[in-house]
Amino acid sequence: MTITIGRWEFEGPYSYTNYLYDHSGVYAILDRRTDGIDYVIDVGESASVKTRVETHDRENCWTRNQQGTLAVAVLYTPHLQQAGRRIIEQEIRSLYPPACGIR
Repeated sequence: MTITIGRWEFEGPYSYTNYLYDHSGVYAILDRRTDGIDYVIDVGESASVKTRVETHDRENCWTRNQQGTLAVAVLYTPHLQQAGRRIIEQEIRSLYPPACGIR
């Protein structure tokens, strides 16, 4: 299962983090609403996506801003360093200004 966010094909969205891997990547926290639209409420990057999402300091912001069901989509980036992941993150943030994690 995949979802296109911007020009990127992400894996997911997943309702549970047990589907995630602790690999480097860019993640999008989505609010899956009953209107059938997935709203981006946060975007980030990490060298260990699963651990980052499970221990995220902005989780309260996600739950405060959700109107549907929270899910996560991931673009794994095994060949990119942090600078490359941040470029993707910023591109997505500019297309879908998320409610959480303003940088």
